[in-house]
Amino acid sequence: MGGTARGRHDADPDAPLWRASQVFRLVTLAYAVSSHISTVPHYTRPGLGWFFIALLAAWSVLSAVLLSRGTQRWKVVALDQIVAIALMGATRLVADHDWYSNHQTMPTTLWVANAVLSAAVLGGPVAGTCSALVMATVSAVVRDQINLDLWRDATAPVLVAVGVAMGFATVTARHAHRQLAQAVRMAAAAEERDRLARQVHDGVLQVLALVQRRGNELGGPAAELARLAGEQEAALRMLISEQGTRVDRGEEQVDLRALLRARAGTNVTVAAPADPVLLERGRATELAAAAATALDNTALHAGPGAKAYVLLEDLGDEVILSIRDDGSGIPDGRLAEAEAQGRMGVSKSIVGRAEWLGGVAVLDSAPGEGTEWEIRVPREAPRA
Repeated sequence: MGGTARGRHDADPDAPLWRASQVFRLVTLAYAVSSHISTVPHYTRPGLGWFFIALLAAWSVLSAVLLSRGTQRWKVVALDQIVAIALMGATRLVADHDWYSNHQTMPTTLWVANAVLSAAVLGGPVAGTCSALVMATVSAVVRDQINLDLWRDATAPVLVAVGVAMGFATVTARHAHRQLAQAVRMAAAAEERDRLARQVHDGVLQVLALVQRRGNELGGPAAELARLAGEQEAALRMLISEQGTRVDRGEEQVDLRALLRARAGTNVTVAAPADPVLLERGRATELAAAAATALDNTALHAGPGAKAYVLLEDLGDEVILSIRDDGSGIPDGRLAEAEAQGRMGVSKSIVGRAEWLGGVAVLDSAPGEGTEWEIRVPREAPRA
């Protein structure tokens, strides 16, 4: 149980900031109490002042514990704002106008900064700035300082600076945590691929190669077994060779090479640049689907033993995808006839996708000369 709880705690990128801010809270508590000791003789109701300071101390300890543990933080932060505002307003109940109009509020500005810090850690710089402005405004209203002298008061600048600084620190911490988690996943995936590659190379590939060789030697029914073993060997070798391909980690951009290489096999050869070809996820998926349709047509109509070749070219602002096969080809008028019969596979799945992506798909085919599709699309979606 301890290990599990620790794992969840460490997975929270904000946890160090929450712990640090609660240390600050306890330090400001000590300052608020010491400040109260020196100022309570000037209060008109010192007993009530001690009650509010006791409430301040109790809330400081309770909120520090709850925020450090991560217990419904948004509720604690919301209550933190209310408590800070209420304690500032309570200054008018314990002191007269001459005193509170010329001094800071009873909780002290330093302690009130805790509410700003909490809002900033929870919601970033915008939430921190909003909290700071609210606290500064309440402080000015309570002290009756809504006048030209307000601009000489350091309360608002200090609180806003605290909110902005902690807010951006929170954003930076979360971004760094995502990058670290991503790096850990990539390292784990690379290590696992290396392990599998060693096992495959040391055992499975040798066995498949032996089965293929002996099956071809025996002939007859064993030839089919040899063919299947050869296909699996080619697929496994392709898997090993793709260890350098960019992994799809759920980002907005996808490496198109990985999507195309998933279709590689004994009868399909994929050639792509050495560097990742990154496209927006939707565009990459649609382009890969168009290639898959062309490859399916090859498997269904190009004839037995036909092989397909996929070539991906990255021209910077444009991507060119060529799918060629050495099959029987497409007779003249065959596509128009299929479309007239309501079979829209080619026109919708290939040509339609290319046009939707802002590009073009060109077919070159003749009976007995195979088929070639060239799909050219811009890297980015055209602007409306």
